[in-house]
Amino acid sequence: MNATLVDSNIILDVIKEDSLWGLWSFRQIVVSANMGALYVNQLIYAEVAAAFDKQFELAGFLKSNEIELIDLPWEAAFLAGHTHVHYRRNGGSRERTLPDFMIGSHALVKEFRLVTRDVQPYRTYFPTLDIIAPDTHP
Repeated sequence: MNATLVDSNIILDVIKEDSLWGLWSFRQIVVSANMGALYVNQLIYAEVAAAFDKQFELAGFLKSNEIELIDLPWEAAFLAGHTHVHYRRNGGSRERTLPDFMIGSHALVKEFRLVTRDVQPYRTYFPTLDIIAPDTHP
């Protein structure tokens, strides 16, 4: 499957028309959409919700960009919990929260690509995950 999970930083770049990353992020949404389905889960949805005044505005943005909602699988939640424990045991700070691990686990379990600019936690804790990022997809 060529589906892609779209991280919140990518969506926020586009919404805010970020001068540095907005165009790159928009291009990655378009390219990924041409390869397969685009998804956000509940965590990503929650992270971008504050950028909209009304829920229907967020729904409209997602629809206009062909981004669909998908539930987080239970097996991804289980993997995320174990991965987060591993991270904390390796000295990881509380600055990196469980949602990042849930997003990475979701993409890995469903064999989705992940488009993100926040690559460090995903590359470290999900080394087999197919990541679309500025350093690999300029």
